[in-house]
Amino acid sequence: MEISLARDIERGLTEKRAQLDEWCESCKPVDKEIRLGGTAEAELQQHLHTIDVSLQELDQGTLGVCEVCQGIVDSRLLRMDYTSCICLDHYSEQERRRLEDDLELSQVVQRSLLPQKTPSIPGMDVSAFSRPAQIIGGDYYDFLHFKDGMHGFVVADVSGHGISAGMIMTSLQTAFQTLVPDYRSVVEVLERINRLYIHNINFTTFVTIFFGRLDPVTRLLTYASAGHNEAYLYRRKSRQDEWLGPTGAAIGLMEDFKIASSEVKLDSGDILMVYTDGISEAENASGEMYGRERLARVIRKYGELPAAELMQNILRDVNDFTGGIPLADDLTLMAYKAA
Repeated sequence: MEISLARDIERGLTEKRAQLDEWCESCKPVDKEIRLGGTAEAELQQHLHTIDVSLQELDQGTLGVCEVCQGIVDSRLLRMDYTSCICLDHYSEQERRRLEDDLELSQVVQRSLLPQKTPSIPGMDVSAFSRPAQIIGGDYYDFLHFKDGMHGFVVADVSGHGISAGMIMTSLQTAFQTLVPDYRSVVEVLERINRLYIHNINFTTFVTIFFGRLDPVTRLLTYASAGHNEAYLYRRKSRQDEWLGPTGAAIGLMEDFKIASSEVKLDSGDILMVYTDGISEAENASGEMYGRERLARVIRKYGELPAAELMQNILRDVNDFTGGIPLADDLTLMAYKAA
């Protein structure tokens, strides 16, 4: 294996191990449960074990050695998946095509730049806002279209801050914009994205994602939440709250990634609010967190307003609560209000 590649793999795995260890030690139990999406923590330990085994193999000089011919696996393959242990030549034609497709996408994901304008959807009032805690943020949101023309949207939160989180956010955007037009399923897209990132040597953290697919005619929302905060759905007619929790673990936490989808229908006046924890975990001078219940109260109070004005009132309330204290985390909100 090339010395430079070995160094990159060692740096990436060591950094990822440290990041996950720090997160495991410092994360509150309730937050950890959300990020794991109901999956047992033992599954995360399996991923940590894979990292440790790979570091050990790297030290022994056996990482990247082909199990069939004892040659060295293609460096492009190792950069995409450090657990690769079979040369491309030994795959079937169908497997090789899929791998080469992943390699091509992986290279596209490394470069990119960003988006977005609020879509115009008949019968739906849409608004979004994002503000980084630092110059470069790790939150990502976007509006997309599936293969069959259905409307798609995503809100994601890269664990960590600064340049590293910003680079992952940018590559994540490219992955979504490249994949979604070829798929009809929120689950298939997230499974593909996890496969692209889980063993990538430059992916040293994890990402929470709320990914939705909306049929504008029936107003049926199909969503999958990879360890993301519970989205809030306010039912205007019944004045009931619904919280749309995780349907799987965050991207980059599980070796055996399993995620499901769920469905809800938006009725007239209903409001869906998807957000990152920069909102719910914003703190005041006393260290008290803003919390999801306070967010829900503001939405109920100003729910008759257009989505953009509702957003402004939420941001004003957050600012009043924190007393203008600088953000500790990136803040992102996305609202869908059914007419």
